[in-house]
Amino acid sequence: MATTLAQIRAKLQQQESKSNQSNTGSYGDGAVYPHWNMEEGTSVRMRLLPDADPTNSYFWVEKAMIKLEFNGIKGQVDSKKVLVQVPCIEMWPDMGPCPILSEVRPWFKDPSLESLGRKYWKKKSYIFQGFVRENPMKEDKTPENPIRRFIISPQIFNLVRSALMDPELENLPTDYENGLDFIVNKTAKGGYADYTTSKWARKENALTAEEMEAIEKYGLFNLSESLPKRPTKEELDVMVEMFHASVNGESYDGEKWSKYFKPSGYQSAEGGNTNTATDTVKTTSAPAVQVTAGKVVVNSSKDEDFDADDDDGSAAQPVVTPAAKSTGSRAEDILAMIRNRPKTA
Repeated sequence: MATTLAQIRAKLQQQESKSNQSNTGSYGDGAVYPHWNMEEGTSVRMRLLPDADPTNSYFWVEKAMIKLEFNGIKGQVDSKKVLVQVPCIEMWPDMGPCPILSEVRPWFKDPSLESLGRKYWKKKSYIFQGFVRENPMKEDKTPENPIRRFIISPQIFNLVRSALMDPELENLPTDYENGLDFIVNKTAKGGYADYTTSKWARKENALTAEEMEAIEKYGLFNLSESLPKRPTKEELDVMVEMFHASVNGESYDGEKWSKYFKPSGYQSAEGGNTNTATDTVKTTSAPAVQVTAGKVVVNSSKDEDFDADDDDGSAAQPVVTPAAKSTGSRAEDILAMIRNRPKTA
């Protein structure tokens, strides 16, 4: 378990070395802060917090989804194309290689199939938690618990990650006494939202008394519990079958697949409900929030969530975590491990 900045840097350096060698919408109760809804030219100031999971080396978790497009819904006349998102099992390393990505990966060796490969490659995002310190938006609803979840695109995450490798950074940005705020700036580039000017604040500062009280009262979230449900063997088989049908240009077969995964707004011939395959996140002060597959979209540039060199291929109850004390030695240990960890062969 990595609990210091040096250890985080070591793991990030290891991942970077391996990579080099292998050449969304609305959320019901406001638990997730929708920074993508900011107006262009505005900024939000966040203070990120640690993960309650002691086994997580980082203060974030990675989410990877695969989008499957179908030419309408079987049995429905004049239905439009629909999109279904399924989890990439590389989020659970013990499940082995993702069978979908295993089929897609060779497509990148053929220029005529590369665009198709990008279409079916996993789309990554990163889940953090923390406080919104300066909010440029007037939100219709905010949760009682001020500890929010942030769904961060790869474009912003790369800025978070690169700063952690800066040798001048002495403390973890999540340190309660000597941490740093992260400022998300939204601009536009080529018709797409652009966040490349986002940055860490330069001046360290401590959490306020009110923020410390919120941590004591509500606890920190176990971020892994905000990830999609781990698929069963049966669900994995269905995912592969759906993938093949999507590539073949077929329609979505609700009779076969709606029990497992559904497009946004799907309704069976008998009426049924309109729920989709969802990730369910609960808070202590509000009803469950459904993040609907195919409905929630995080604004980003065209291919920012595609990593061509990446060959690696339920209810979230807050965990009450005691307030941590700042320890310079822990930060130094993390820095040392990240900077000195040997590169993998």
